Amino acid sequence: MGDVILPPAAWRDHPGLQRLVDALGPGNARIVGGAVRDTILGIDTADIDLATTHAPDRIIDLLEAARIKAVPTGIEHGTITAVASDGVYEVTTLRRDLDTDGRRATVAFTDDWREDAARRDFTINALYADPVSGEIFDYFDGIADLAARRVRFIGDPLKRIAEDHLRILRFFRFLARFGDTPDPAGLAACADRANDLMALSRERIANELLRLLVAPRAPEVVALMLKHGIFAPVLPEIGDAARLEALANREKAAEIEPDPVRRLASLLLDDPAAATAVGARLKLSNLQRRRLESAVLPVDASPRELAYRLGMEQAVDRLLLSGNSLEALRGWTPPRLLISGGQLVAKGLTAGPDVARTLHRIEERWIAEGFPDIDRVAVIADEEVAQVLDAIRKS
Repeated sequence: MGDVILPPAAWRDHPGLQRLVDALGPGNARIVGGAVRDTILGIDTADIDLATTHAPDRIIDLLEAARIKAVPTGIEHGTITAVASDGVYEVTTLRRDLDTDGRRATVAFTDDWREDAARRDFTINALYADPVSGEIFDYFDGIADLAARRVRFIGDPLKRIAEDHLRILRFFRFLARFGDTPDPAGLAACADRANDLMALSRERIANELLRLLVAPRAPEVVALMLKHGIFAPVLPEIGDAARLEALANREKAAEIEPDPVRRLASLLLDDPAAATAVGARLKLSNLQRRRLESAVLPVDASPRELAYRLGMEQAVDRLLLSGNSLEALRGWTPPRLLISGGQLVAKGLTAGPDVARTLHRIEERWIAEGFPDIDRVAVIADEEVAQVLDAIRKS
């Protein structure tokens, strides 16, 4: 260790981070985890986490003395959130596990950096860097695994999964983002313990799954998960990754950002009942559930009509999933029907049900004609009003 230096990155020069490091004192804090990993890979990173030898109460005292706001967001697990002038930083005391049950851990604090690294999930996430010198501390060959695009558990994979069952999904998410070929021991352990996922909250499963689905190699990794029965205990509705691969190709061709809900819909084989069940089981938000249930339905209208009736997001979902072109929607914003009930009353209708029904007919004709301009809307309105008034006279 010590022969590898963290590459330059914009976040390393943040004044707020420098003040935070100064407050914690020389040699007492290191950048840890994703920020180190991503910076080595040349990837932008948003979350900067620090590990420190200081106990939680001492962290708070040091930050307050430096006039940095300290929020005890997870103090029982050693985590303090430092609110600096240019960002928010998580500062966590070095830890070791005392007891785990697959969902949560009881921890003790330590001053041993290697002991803290040993409780982390994967070698590529157990990288530390001195925030001043950039010296990297790699206790389990994480740099070599990054170079080999290998996601590997620290120590015995079965033991690490027993400590936290979510690591099964995290293994595949990191494989989809950073990996090339799966570590055989890790893959075998995940397949062997897939039933452990049933002990997790559905919210935790949903969070990991949705992040996995937008990772660069999501289609290949989902296919691997299906092959090894990973989804069967908690999401048996997922049975084929081919449509996810097709969707990913369409998103790329259309220059549309990958979307996790749309990609989840691609795995549900146009089954509205499955979409409803999965949305409820994963405790998705109401908006996400509506999108999921809408996305699996067939395209039953023109692209612009879909966008007008459903909104642009749901229209894009259905069109991409069905393989239809998005060209008609490029640069187009769904218009508003520029006529009101008051205008129909002014043309002779009596306020009430006749006005509502007439407005609906006008709107349907306007949509069918491709959303013509206000002059054509006025003609349609005159025709519809005339029909209603004629019918009234004859009744």
